Amino acid sequence: MDWNLAYLWLAIALLLGLAELMSGGLVLLALGVAAALTAGLAALGLSLPWQLLGMGVFSGLLVPLAVMVIRPRFSPRGVAYGTTGTGVEKHRTYTTLKRDFDGATGIKINGDFYRLRVVETGATELPAGTLVTFERFDGTTALVSSAPHASSTTSNASTPHREQ
Repeated sequence: MDWNLAYLWLAIALLLGLAELMSGGLVLLALGVAAALTAGLAALGLSLPWQLLGMGVFSGLLVPLAVMVIRPRFSPRGVAYGTTGTGVEKHRTYTTLKRDFDGATGIKINGDFYRLRVVETGATELPAGTLVTFERFDGTTALVSSAPHASSTTSNASTPHREQ
Protein backbone atom coordinates (compact mmCIF):
# COMPACT_ATOMS: atom_id res chain seq x y z
CA MET A 1 0.00 0.00 0.00
CA ASP A 2 1.53 3.27 -1.13
CA TRP A 3 1.32 6.23 1.22
CA ASN A 4 -0.89 8.92 -0.21
CA LEU A 5 -1.85 12.40 1.03
CA ALA A 6 -5.47 11.23 0.88
CA TYR A 7 -4.82 9.06 3.96
CA LEU A 8 -3.69 12.12 5.90
CA TRP A 9 -6.89 13.96 4.95
CA LEU A 10 -8.96 10.93 5.98
CA ALA A 11 -7.14 10.80 9.33
CA ILE A 12 -7.87 14.51 9.83
CA ALA A 13 -11.52 13.90 8.93
CA LEU A 14 -11.71 11.04 11.43
CA LEU A 15 -10.14 13.14 14.22
CA LEU A 16 -12.50 16.03 13.51
CA GLY A 17 -15.46 13.65 13.55
CA LEU A 18 -14.35 12.23 16.89
CA ALA A 19 -13.80 15.72 18.30
CA GLU A 20 -17.37 16.59 17.28
CA LEU A 21 -18.59 14.03 19.79
CA MET A 22 -17.20 16.29 22.52
CA SER A 23 -18.52 19.63 21.22
CA GLY A 24 -21.95 19.04 19.70
CA GLY A 25 -21.92 22.26 17.68
CA LEU A 26 -21.71 20.50 14.29
CA VAL A 27 -18.84 22.78 13.19
CA LEU A 28 -16.20 20.10 13.65
CA LEU A 29 -18.39 17.59 11.84
CA ALA A 30 -18.71 19.97 8.89
CA LEU A 31 -14.93 20.41 8.86
CA GLY A 32 -14.52 16.64 9.03
CA VAL A 33 -16.77 16.18 6.00
CA ALA A 34 -14.79 18.90 4.21
CA ALA A 35 -11.55 17.05 5.02
CA ALA A 36 -13.06 13.80 3.71
CA LEU A 37 -14.04 15.53 0.47
CA THR A 38 -10.52 16.95 0.28
CA ALA A 39 -9.22 13.39 0.61
CA GLY A 40 -11.18 12.67 -2.57
CA LEU A 41 -9.33 15.52 -4.28
CA ALA A 42 -6.02 14.05 -3.10
CA ALA A 43 -7.03 10.62 -4.39
CA LEU A 44 -7.71 12.19 -7.79
CA GLY A 45 -4.09 13.36 -7.83
CA LEU A 46 -4.52 17.12 -7.36
CA SER A 47 -1.54 18.96 -5.89
CA LEU A 48 -1.40 20.28 -2.32
CA PRO A 49 -2.32 23.89 -3.23
CA TRP A 50 -5.45 22.64 -4.99
CA GLN A 51 -6.27 20.41 -2.03
CA LEU A 52 -5.96 23.34 0.37
CA LEU A 53 -8.13 25.47 -1.91
CA GLY A 54 -10.67 22.64 -2.02
CA MET A 55 -10.61 22.36 1.78
CA GLY A 56 -11.27 26.09 2.02
CA VAL A 57 -14.16 25.96 -0.44
CA PHE A 58 -15.70 22.88 1.16
CA SER A 59 -15.36 24.42 4.62
CA GLY A 60 -16.82 27.71 3.42
CA LEU A 61 -19.88 25.88 2.13
CA LEU A 62 -20.39 23.22 4.80
CA VAL A 63 -19.77 25.17 8.04
CA PRO A 64 -22.47 27.82 7.41
CA LEU A 65 -24.81 25.06 6.20
CA ALA A 66 -24.24 23.08 9.41
CA VAL A 67 -24.57 26.11 11.72
CA MET A 68 -27.51 27.90 10.13
CA VAL A 69 -29.54 25.04 8.61
CA ILE A 70 -28.78 21.74 10.33
CA ARG A 71 -28.04 22.74 13.96
CA PRO A 72 -31.37 24.59 14.53
CA ARG A 73 -33.20 21.36 13.69
CA PHE A 74 -31.59 19.76 16.77
CA SER A 75 -32.47 22.61 19.18
CA PRO A 76 -35.69 22.55 21.21
CA ARG A 77 -38.38 24.91 19.98
CA GLY A 78 -38.88 28.17 21.82
CA VAL A 79 -35.38 28.28 23.31
CA ALA A 80 -33.42 31.43 22.56
CA TYR A 81 -29.83 30.54 23.39
CA GLY A 82 -27.36 33.27 24.17
CA THR A 83 -29.82 35.90 25.34
CA THR A 84 -28.99 35.97 29.06
CA GLY A 85 -26.77 38.93 29.82
CA THR A 86 -27.40 40.76 26.57
CA GLY A 87 -29.86 43.17 28.13
CA VAL A 88 -33.17 41.57 27.17
CA GLU A 89 -33.94 40.91 30.87
CA LYS A 90 -33.19 44.47 31.94
CA HIS A 91 -35.89 46.17 34.04
CA ARG A 92 -37.96 42.99 34.38
CA THR A 93 -39.29 42.11 37.81
CA TYR A 94 -38.30 38.75 39.36
CA THR A 95 -39.15 36.99 42.61
CA THR A 96 -36.24 36.09 44.86
CA LEU A 97 -35.72 32.55 46.05
CA LYS A 98 -33.38 30.70 48.39
CA ARG A 99 -31.10 28.01 47.03
CA ASP A 100 -31.54 24.69 48.86
CA PHE A 101 -27.98 23.59 49.58
CA ASP A 102 -26.46 26.86 50.83
CA GLY A 103 -29.39 29.22 51.43
CA ALA A 104 -28.07 31.83 48.98
CA THR A 105 -30.55 34.43 47.79
CA GLY A 106 -30.93 34.80 44.05
CA ILE A 107 -33.21 34.98 41.05
CA LYS A 108 -33.78 32.64 38.15
CA ILE A 109 -33.30 34.10 34.69
CA ASN A 110 -33.97 31.79 31.74
CA GLY A 111 -33.88 28.83 34.15
CA ASP A 112 -30.45 29.66 35.60
CA PHE A 113 -29.95 30.71 39.23
CA TYR A 114 -27.96 33.92 39.78
CA ARG A 115 -26.92 35.24 43.17
CA LEU A 116 -28.01 38.82 43.62
CA ARG A 117 -26.81 42.09 45.08
CA VAL A 118 -29.10 45.05 45.71
CA VAL A 119 -27.74 48.14 43.93
CA GLU A 120 -28.97 50.67 46.51
CA THR A 121 -27.77 48.91 49.67
CA GLY A 122 -25.25 46.29 48.57
CA ALA A 123 -27.23 43.61 50.42
CA THR A 124 -26.88 40.04 49.16
CA GLU A 125 -29.54 38.43 51.35
CA LEU A 126 -33.26 39.08 50.93
CA PRO A 127 -36.29 37.10 52.11
CA ALA A 128 -37.60 34.53 49.64
CA GLY A 129 -40.53 35.90 47.62
CA THR A 130 -39.28 39.50 47.50
CA LEU A 131 -39.95 41.23 44.19
CA VAL A 132 -36.85 42.83 42.67
CA THR A 133 -36.11 44.52 39.35
CA PHE A 134 -33.13 43.22 37.42
CA GLU A 135 -30.68 45.96 36.37
CA ARG A 136 -27.53 44.28 34.97
CA PHE A 137 -24.90 41.63 35.62
CA ASP A 138 -21.62 42.15 37.46
CA GLY A 139 -19.79 38.99 36.48
CA THR A 140 -22.21 36.24 37.47
CA THR A 141 -23.98 38.33 40.11
CA ALA A 142 -27.33 39.85 39.20
CA LEU A 143 -27.54 43.48 40.29
CA VAL A 144 -31.12 44.25 41.27
CA SER A 145 -33.13 47.09 42.77
CA SER A 146 -36.28 47.05 44.86
CA ALA A 147 -39.39 46.54 42.75
CA PRO A 148 -41.84 49.47 42.83
CA HIS A 149 -44.89 47.33 43.74
CA ALA A 150 -43.23 44.72 45.90
CA SER A 151 -45.99 44.27 48.48
CA SER A 152 -49.10 42.84 46.81
CA THR A 153 -48.22 40.34 44.09
CA THR A 154 -46.04 37.27 43.74
CA SER A 155 -44.90 35.32 40.73
CA ASN A 156 -43.22 32.12 39.73
CA ALA A 157 -39.52 32.31 40.57
CA SER A 158 -38.44 30.94 37.21
CA THR A 159 -40.27 33.50 35.10
CA PRO A 160 -40.29 37.28 35.22
CA HIS A 161 -43.18 38.93 37.01
CA ARG A 162 -45.66 40.60 34.69
CA GLU A 163 -47.34 43.76 36.03
CA GLN A 164 -51.03 44.09 35.11
